[in-house]
Amino acid sequence: MHLQDDMFCGVAITAVLISGLIGSVQANAQEYWQSPENIATEDYMQEPLPKGFSVQSTAIEGPVFADSNGMTLYSWPLHNLRNGDLGDRKGEPPSCNDKLETTNSGLMSPYPGGFKLPDLDTRPTCVELWPPVYAPEGAKPVGKWTIVERLDGSMQWAYDELPLYTSVLDVKPGDVMGGTRFEARGDGPAVREPVGPPPNIPPSMAIAQMKIGRMVINHVGYAVYSWDGDGVNKSNCFGSCLDSWKPVVAPETAQPQGEWTINERSPGIGQWAFRGQPLYTHVWDTRYRAFTGGDVPGWKNVFTQRMPAPPSEFTIQDARLGHVLADSRGRSIYVYNCGDDAPDQLACDNPNSTQAYRLAICGGGDPDICTKTWPYVVASEGAKSNNRIWSVITIDPKTGHFAKTGDEGALRVWAFRGRPIYTFAGDKRAGQTEGDAWGEFYGYRNGFKAFWLRDDFLANAG
Repeated sequence: MHLQDDMFCGVAITAVLISGLIGSVQANAQEYWQSPENIATEDYMQEPLPKGFSVQSTAIEGPVFADSNGMTLYSWPLHNLRNGDLGDRKGEPPSCNDKLETTNSGLMSPYPGGFKLPDLDTRPTCVELWPPVYAPEGAKPVGKWTIVERLDGSMQWAYDELPLYTSVLDVKPGDVMGGTRFEARGDGPAVREPVGPPPNIPPSMAIAQMKIGRMVINHVGYAVYSWDGDGVNKSNCFGSCLDSWKPVVAPETAQPQGEWTINERSPGIGQWAFRGQPLYTHVWDTRYRAFTGGDVPGWKNVFTQRMPAPPSEFTIQDARLGHVLADSRGRSIYVYNCGDDAPDQLACDNPNSTQAYRLAICGGGDPDICTKTWPYVVASEGAKSNNRIWSVITIDPKTGHFAKTGDEGALRVWAFRGRPIYTFAGDKRAGQTEGDAWGEFYGYRNGFKAFWLRDDFLANAG
């Protein structure tokens, strides 16, 4: 307990914690992902479903609703852009239709509307990439499931008043390649989100979708932690321990539910526990969804489920903002983000989509400059993944599109959620992230972002 008292002295603690982490990040890999032998999935609240629908567990997005083929269902929530809104409005006809969009919308300044979109000869319509989930004749609303009429008169299922779609990027049950619940910072596009049942958690708790998994937070937004020094459903945090850690108190009327139990701290005072681990918030957290409490030896952020492990040769590196995923040499890994500015705002970050946006950002339209500046992360011979989040794909570096094994110049590269990953030529040593936020709107709309496992060092230090 004395160690905790000595360590916590205001926000100056951040510098101490960071320096203590250097050289030890490799040992903390299991803090970020789960091994195939120890996979935990998120529990959810049971809800009535229309006939043919089901709930699927996914590797990183938690439980999702699926159609009769097991394919994930998505919605397109209305998103505020700089000069207007895109997405579906609750209770109104779906915005995603079979019209071929030819010009940009002008909603993502500084670009005015009316510019001709690239690759119109191969550009798909919205419904070609996002097939509507049609309701059969005679279908009836069930619970939060309703039916909306499309502009062509056909009927489409909706959940919580938002129309539902599948994604052509998903090929197997449990795939969530089309969209994410992760909230990108900055002026990102109006992304599609997987739809699922509410998590089975107490009313005072919430789940935050993070890059590394589904993190437990309290209703205000602060991270929740567990301590190795506790027993199963038994807290040992008393005395000076409480100077830094605040038990998550269960109301007197609260009842255990699912994986959530209540241990008695003192007569009449209960504390929530998840999977047998008593829960706390960190007194010194200065921001929502923080990781700083997990830097204290023995303390951990709590997740209902974590990201599956990346390729075994990948490493974790200390960077200026936090921990970044890196290749075997320690060079930071980057993901490419892209959503066009058309009224249907289609994603342009996967090899099946137009590469015009990526080529413009990474090399002024020159693929040779792109591959030199942003090299693909090439997979070693025989490399393979043990999960659906990470995969090896074959790419033609001249075009950025998929290629066949054996094609001249083709590369076998690592992909995250079906998208190639990259390193940056400007990074000269392990842990550098000089390519982070490269592109439009800090890399969130059309550009590159480092693969941050956590990115809160700078924010807490400030």
